[in-house]
Amino acid sequence: MLKGSLVALVTPMLESGDIDYPKLEKLIDFHVDQGTNGLVIAGTTGESATLDFEEHCEFLNQSREIINQRLPMIAGSGANSTKEAIHLTDCALQARADAALLVTPYYNKPTQEGLYQHHKAIAEAVAIDQLLYNVPGRTACDMLPETVQRLAQVPNIIGIKEATGDLQRLAEIQDLVDDAFVLLSGDDATTRQFILQGGHGTISVTANVAPAQMAAMCAAAAQGEAEEALRIDQQIEQLHKVLFVEANPIPVKWAVSEMGLCGPTMRLPMTPLSSQYHAQLRQALKDAGVL
Repeated sequence: MLKGSLVALVTPMLESGDIDYPKLEKLIDFHVDQGTNGLVIAGTTGESATLDFEEHCEFLNQSREIINQRLPMIAGSGANSTKEAIHLTDCALQARADAALLVTPYYNKPTQEGLYQHHKAIAEAVAIDQLLYNVPGRTACDMLPETVQRLAQVPNIIGIKEATGDLQRLAEIQDLVDDAFVLLSGDDATTRQFILQGGHGTISVTANVAPAQMAAMCAAAAQGEAEEALRIDQQIEQLHKVLFVEANPIPVKWAVSEMGLCGPTMRLPMTPLSSQYHAQLRQALKDAGVL
């Protein structure tokens, strides 16, 4: 089962905008050493929307080689075109990813039936384990628990990244799926409570810069050690907030760069973090003990 602290990894880029593979290797080694439980490659935090098909697929292949089975690899392969999502998910399969993560179609605003048919079509077309990803704050599309229940009946749809930050939503999904269905938080600020309430882990932005703390917090929460989980979470709670002062992944890319793990380059239309937030984020990194 995919569980614990899974990192929504940033994509290191050269000043030219090309993917920086030496820095990617450095990042992956860092997370292996820090106790991260798995990596999401080419997810939305990894600026997947700016990758073209060819480099997206090459990125997955190169990442798989660097990871070399040291950690589970989840490949971002969502798109707002079902045909495109099938293509990218097939790339995930060819790259030997352990699972694919598929965000709900953005902008289109499909109905619940449209969401069901979209994800069902991808799952039936590509024989790889697949995770749903619901983040209505970014997609203007909310996958309701009843739709999750329907999709959970598709054999290779194995779980969901639920990023509403609504713990009642977690409870509603839990009532509709069996215990084997993987429940992952997509909201760092509520991850601790999410796991204490029976979730299995998180796909985290904060874990890019505080991987050891996120992994330890998730482990404590999974063991029901609420006080220990709270103690650890309090060390990084400012990061949960400050890493979203501008649209993700702008702040976290800057923070990872500040830690010397990669460069700050982002592809348009994303732009570097506004200077007015530098001191605030730098202080949060220091308070968390990672800088």
